Amino acid sequence: MSLTVYLSGEIHTDWRQQIIQGAEQHGLQLTFTSAVTDHASSDAAGDVLGAESQGFWRDHKSAKVNAIRTKTLLEKCDLAIIRFGEQYKQWNAAFDAGYCAALGKPYITLHGAEIVHPLKEVDGAAMAWAQSPEQVVELLKYVASGQ
Repeated sequence: MSLTVYLSGEIHTDWRQQIIQGAEQHGLQLTFTSAVTDHASSDAAGDVLGAESQGFWRDHKSAKVNAIRTKTLLEKCDLAIIRFGEQYKQWNAAFDAGYCAALGKPYITLHGAEIVHPLKEVDGAAMAWAQSPEQVVELLKYVASGQ
């Protein structure tokens, strides 16, 4: 089975690469998509629309431009992996999880046990909660191949 998997969430670790490499090692026919993971590029996404004197408006424009990509890719994916890291609050990931839930898109959360409580509603709507990229790969292997 060929699936498109959207990878959402924190951008400061290599969890995306671990999942992609694990899927390749198992020969899974998966296409991976993601938001822009280069922080500077993401922050500058709206700069083409003109300079802003206040940071709020720069962030506002860039968030909307980034949302074009995110919304489009989430709507086209078959399932999403939503990663919450320990170092930063990923409000964008929580929004993506809520959007998936509203669309009826299945998603898997990926985070450590120490943040189970603040993510109880997000995890409550998820189809699974994984604690490592390796667990995600095993879930994707089962979903894609039934093995």
